[in-house]
Amino acid sequence: MTTQPPTVGLTGDDDRSALGRAESLLAAFDANHQSLSLAGLVARTNLPRTTTYRTAEHMVRLSWLMRENGRYAIGRRLFEISSLIAFRMQLREAALPYMQDLYEATHATVHLAVRDNLDVLYAEKISGHRRATGASRVGGRLPLYCTAVGKAILAHSPQAVVDAVIDAGLVRYTKTTCTNPGQLRAELGVIRRTGLAYDHGEYEAPVHCVASPIVGPKGLAGAVSVTGTEQTTRVNSLGYAVRMAALGAARDVPDAK
Repeated sequence: MTTQPPTVGLTGDDDRSALGRAESLLAAFDANHQSLSLAGLVARTNLPRTTTYRTAEHMVRLSWLMRENGRYAIGRRLFEISSLIAFRMQLREAALPYMQDLYEATHATVHLAVRDNLDVLYAEKISGHRRATGASRVGGRLPLYCTAVGKAILAHSPQAVVDAVIDAGLVRYTKTTCTNPGQLRAELGVIRRTGLAYDHGEYEAPVHCVASPIVGPKGLAGAVSVTGTEQTTRVNSLGYAVRMAALGAARDVPDAK
């Protein structure tokens, strides 16, 4: 029997402001802040302490947050809901068999990602004992312009998206990060022609990646990549395998968007 989470009213608050405060609390968590004390939540949201405590406790009762040893973390209910997101279910179902084949062939980390605004959003990740990067995680975000999977997506995105990425500023993360708009545009043109994007330590110096977009009859659905270190994974030799995986996934994605 499925247990439904309790319904908790946000007494004294109108729905819009209550949801806004809940969103602020959720936004306080990230890869570097996976659990927070009440003081940490106050500091990262700039909400009054009493308001923060009242909202956090309501969210605990809803299972949106969990509280253990005086610290808050994302709750199980949000995990359950996130697994029902249509684009992730459809894209993951189509791409996962090809991702598994890539992993078996390379034993390197394999990613599946989509675009969300000006970021790349990771929808799935397969990794073994040799993890090349800790920066990527399912549900995490990284820049479009300096990750292979992001550039594969950016190359097949509308020109307005490319312009917005450049206008937002090309931050340098490593010595190989591309910060020249003209150079980035030229690289995106090559990616469109070849179907392959490369990252040679542009976000994390030791990390090298090769990616390919998943483009179906109805347009861009996402991208798949293989990631490793320069010492363990020769990404330049894996382009064909990654491209075939992306093409296979594109055939199986229903209603690719």
